[in-house]
Amino acid sequence: MDGRRIELPALEGYETFALDGVNYEAFNTSGGLGTLAETLEGRAQYLDYKTIRYPGHRDIAKLLLQDFGLAGKRETMKDILQTAIPATDQDVVVVFVTASGLRAGKRTQVSFARKVYAQTWSGMPMTAIQITTASSVCAVTDLFIQGKLPQSGFLRQEQVALADFLSNRFGRAYEAAAT
Repeated sequence: MDGRRIELPALEGYETFALDGVNYEAFNTSGGLGTLAETLEGRAQYLDYKTIRYPGHRDIAKLLLQDFGLAGKRETMKDILQTAIPATDQDVVVVFVTASGLRAGKRTQVSFARKVYAQTWSGMPMTAIQITTASSVCAVTDLFIQGKLPQSGFLRQEQVALADFLSNRFGRAYEAAAT
């Protein structure tokens, strides 16, 4: 906030939005930013990472994790979720990014939104989370082998050019998902 890093509690920062006529909720979670906050420290006034879910998910998560005190009880949570919620192979991964700032002296906002659905890849049925996880790893590996990424040292996700990622044979999973 205001160009400095702060930690925010999980499940807070609640907001709602609609994308393609579907309502979603978003709230604070951890992990997705990786090193981006460090990279942009002092350059970005505001940066956050939130999980997107269907309405009601956060309230159920808060009930189980905070109200029932199951936050540190992984096996109990796993048992409850596997017993109470049917598994599905028809998931969707929503990627929604908005950035605003000055471009050529004009205040500008740019958004990137994609939905990736479960589908068959190379003859294998795959969930959306499998597709997005695998395609990201494979695209970055491909770009590394092609010499389009640093060949030594730690690689930050923000060092991967979006255009290179989306034009890669694996990164196209995100481009083809455009709605």
